[in-house]
Amino acid sequence: MKQHSAGIGFFGLAAMVVGTMIGGGAFNLPGAMAQGAGVGPVLIGWGITGVGMIMLAFVFQFLADTRPELEGGIYAYAREGFGKFVGFNSGWGYWMSAWIGTVANITLIFSTLAYFFPIFSAEHRLFRLFVSAILVWGLFWLISRGMREATLLNIVTTIAKLVPIFLFIVLILFAFQIDTFRVDFWGESGFVWADVFPQVKSTMLVTLWAFVGIEGAVVLSSRAREKKDVGRATVIGLIGTLLIYMMISIFSFGVLTQEQLAALPEPSMAYVLEAVVGPFGATLINIGLLVSLTGALLGWTILATEISYVASRDGVFPKMFNRLNTNDTPVNALFITQVFTQVVTAVALFSEQTYLVLSSIAGIAALVPYLFSALYGWMEAKRTASLRMMVVSAIASLYATWLLYASGIEYVLIAMILYAPGVFVFLLAEREQGRPFLTRTQSMIAVIILLCATYGIYGLWTSSIAL
Repeated sequence: MKQHSAGIGFFGLAAMVVGTMIGGGAFNLPGAMAQGAGVGPVLIGWGITGVGMIMLAFVFQFLADTRPELEGGIYAYAREGFGKFVGFNSGWGYWMSAWIGTVANITLIFSTLAYFFPIFSAEHRLFRLFVSAILVWGLFWLISRGMREATLLNIVTTIAKLVPIFLFIVLILFAFQIDTFRVDFWGESGFVWADVFPQVKSTMLVTLWAFVGIEGAVVLSSRAREKKDVGRATVIGLIGTLLIYMMISIFSFGVLTQEQLAALPEPSMAYVLEAVVGPFGATLINIGLLVSLTGALLGWTILATEISYVASRDGVFPKMFNRLNTNDTPVNALFITQVFTQVVTAVALFSEQTYLVLSSIAGIAALVPYLFSALYGWMEAKRTASLRMMVVSAIASLYATWLLYASGIEYVLIAMILYAPGVFVFLLAEREQGRPFLTRTQSMIAVIILLCATYGIYGLWTSSIAL
């Protein structure tokens, strides 16, 4: 890749972190959290998430500072620590997570537009498909004109999306009622741990998707103007976003009860504000959501393109992903990403998959890269004799493992279905490098993935697995 003195600066990197995390998920937090938990378990869930994600952010900062030569970050860490096939699966999982997340955001855009224009409602599937093609290939045209230019536009959309969010927080604070906040604080049974624990678990998938994007600066590390900005942008972006998320979800319980919040349509944040200031509130939030989703579409497409390009450049993804145009954009990786995005968007629109299901699948697909990044952080901390970072990396690793458990076997098996085709893509990449066979360890990993995927497909076919 050509190196430019005018790379992406701190604000561009921080905007990528914040802009990809604050997509559609933020605007649906009140209802999504309330569907499975009362305010007490939500507070515990945020406590677990806050500690885990901050530890993960510190791991990314540590690795970005100590191993700046590992470009592509989240994929490169897995490859460096655990070998080429694990690195491939981390890159493959993250790439899928990014474009599935884009599909989820497109479905939410249509739900939001339907609030203003009925033609965007679910029964007009062909019209939705036509508009989705404009979005997907409009992004292709925009990003192909230059990655740095696209990240500058992402800064603008990130700032624009924060305005209605801050206004929402201020307005619901004025409407906050402590009596409403206390209703079924721990759920209908009160504080009984056997009832509280499942509620805490139910918040994990929601919070996971809310923070997918924390690695945005790390993925773009090869394009950073200053390598030291990568870690700082990650930590500062994460802490700011965490505070925003907590205020949105927790303060909403002081406006509507858990039962009322859980019954709200998507995006629930709009209807919380509507309960405070009337229809103007829903209109304001829906407009803010459209801006936010536009920025998220841009950010996620950039990240999906970059991770697949870097992996291809390193010989881990097939060579078809590895070509730059005259604007220094990985145009082949971008084109392939958009083809997958368009196809899955069509499937989602005609099967009426919801934003919550799609975002949950995207979140699970990203968990493998997170786990291996945290584990590699521990290995690197041990190598550099950093006891503090060994503890931090261990906590981040435990958090990622806990998320896999809390997500449930259904979503893990769905993720394995997505990972299974990657085995054959990796074989293609290896054949291009003159290595047509898997090693014994790689074969064992491939067999486990394929067996889990087969069981997942069987579960879906027999309806023993339901999303």
